[in-house]
Amino acid sequence: MTIDHRRLLRDLLQAAIDAAAPALCVPANLPDRPKGRTVLVGAGKAAAAMAAAVEAHWDGPLEGLVVTRYGHGVACRQIEVVEASHPDPDRAGDRAARRILALVSKLSKDDLVLVLLSGGGSALLTSPIAGVEFDELVDLNARLLRSGAAIGEINCVRRHLNALAGGRLAAACHPAKVVSLLISDVPGDNPADIASGPTVADSTTCADALAVLERFEISVAPALRAMLASGRGESIKPGDPRLAGAETRIIAAPRKSLQAAAEVARAANVTPRLLSDRLEGEARHVGTALAGIARHIADHAEPMVPPCVLLSGGETTVTVHGEGRGGRNSEFLLAFGIAVEGHPCISAIAGDTDGIDGIEEIAGAMWLPDSQLRARRLGIDPKSSLARNDAHSFFEALGDGVVTGPTLTNVNDFRAILIV
Repeated sequence: MTIDHRRLLRDLLQAAIDAAAPALCVPANLPDRPKGRTVLVGAGKAAAAMAAAVEAHWDGPLEGLVVTRYGHGVACRQIEVVEASHPDPDRAGDRAARRILALVSKLSKDDLVLVLLSGGGSALLTSPIAGVEFDELVDLNARLLRSGAAIGEINCVRRHLNALAGGRLAAACHPAKVVSLLISDVPGDNPADIASGPTVADSTTCADALAVLERFEISVAPALRAMLASGRGESIKPGDPRLAGAETRIIAAPRKSLQAAAEVARAANVTPRLLSDRLEGEARHVGTALAGIARHIADHAEPMVPPCVLLSGGETTVTVHGEGRGGRNSEFLLAFGIAVEGHPCISAIAGDTDGIDGIEEIAGAMWLPDSQLRARRLGIDPKSSLARNDAHSFFEALGDGVVTGPTLTNVNDFRAILIV
């Protein structure tokens, strides 16, 4: 059986993206129309597309505002769409966050606040709590992203310093009913980590946030450290009556997308195996580990018989040492490729389902059986590229970068390892 590696790998990624499309997953999860007003707010790379899906299926008046990443906007008739910066926050996001707080204040118990959240919401809703300067928060965000901390650790800090995070948005909506529709981009689908949990209670503390900063040796402005040390940045805790009626619905998640990709593999007569939807760890280490599994299967036909594909999701991290162009998916894939050493039966794709791996408009990349040979002919050393955190440049030179453009959804990393 002949398999077109490039086409099948791209088809698998596209199936994962399509399964999380807001037009598919929003309508079935809409709440009943309230007696009073319906105010729609939200944030994330999928927020505008989610708002458009609500408009297409909502029976009644709507008002509100969502904030999304630059270039991810979708035209809406009733909902205002604001674009802001991600992953580095900017003042547009700060202004949008403050406007959202104003929109949900002074509502009644007959009103409904429909909150649409997806990956990227933490940065897009960056607005400091009282006593914290915006520039200090932006600087801390950059340090966290470069530290190698896991997303749960990063969001623990964010929840104690952002004005909408850690349940604060839902508390501001009280006494209105709050229904949140979430597209999960985090390992384990913990609502507290999706956009830093604006509408759910937070069981972590300021002391936990300080511990993260100390563990990764992240220096912060004295005012931020004092805020956490004093406990004045504490988030909304479980049992708070203002969150008693809030509902949270996860409408798309990494596992569902992996299952959709598995169906595409089966249709191509390739056996799929879902390894995990929540792989975490340093991207290059995860790449090396999965390469070892792939080589064992290719060489010994155990525990699976080729042709087969190993599927996984989650969110790896990158501790940045060099000044190259890269993201966690391309770094994973470059380390993977180095470890498989040009094995003729192994290829792979890794990409972020939002179409942005790191900060560039590149979703990820593909590794093919001849990638190492082509790199050698071009005089490119994969190990040197990895040392510089320069995976994007490596795959771009080979013509194997994966560019999807904004997908208007986000269920985090997608990896498929094809063994024939």
